Amino acid sequence: MMTTETKTAGIQSLQMGLNILEILAMEKEPLKFTDIQNRASMTKSNLYKYLSTLSQFGLINRNPHTNMYTLGHKLVQLGNVALGQTSLIEVVIPYFKKITEFTNLTVLLAVPTIKGPFISYILSADYGINIGAQMGTHLPLSSSTGVVFSAFEKDVHRKEWEVEELSKFNENELRQFQNEKEKTRQLHFASKTEPLIMHVSSFSVPLLNFNHELLGAITIVGITETVPNSADHSIGQYVLNIAKEISEYYGFVK
Repeated sequence: MMTTETKTAGIQSLQMGLNILEILAMEKEPLKFTDIQNRASMTKSNLYKYLSTLSQFGLINRNPHTNMYTLGHKLVQLGNVALGQTSLIEVVIPYFKKITEFTNLTVLLAVPTIKGPFISYILSADYGINIGAQMGTHLPLSSSTGVVFSAFEKDVHRKEWEVEELSKFNENELRQFQNEKEKTRQLHFASKTEPLIMHVSSFSVPLLNFNHELLGAITIVGITETVPNSADHSIGQYVLNIAKEISEYYGFVK
């Protein structure tokens, strides 16, 4: 007996409305009516109806002085509710399981505090090694996580720990650190050989939100021979892609 594959039909008008929201989001700046029309390929009469309806629900806003359109306050409210329904730890747990299965290495989640990177979650690999840190501890500036936090943290109140630790560096160490920091900004990847304990190395990648603010960092830890020190490595690329996916959940666009 032959079977016919069925697909769930979408609501075309809803799809059109969501497309308008996506156009405004991607441009990142106010748009004129004609700008939206050109991008949406809609007639003036139809577009006017969509914009009017979206405005009524607070999903878009029209500036009465410039007649320019932007995303509305209602989206901010909905976004905050969505983000508030799940903590960062809850979001990363399934991803961390994938990372440990792919790499057989330990994964840490570090979040920003005024005392520096704070380990809030650890998923250990099958084998046990002393990584030199545990949940509830802070990581030093000299660690791969510390470099990531230095490169991406914007909150001045959370930068005081960095100033204090940098005061302990000599001139050569400062120069080397600044080079590492700049490279990390470009690659979204920092690695350290034996940063915490002998024969244990790590690499770290940032988690960012829609405003390019640091949410935390994913840090991979293991025996030095098993931890890549390059973003081009297959493991590095795998973790970078996961970090990108998590960041996009929080609205990040590179």
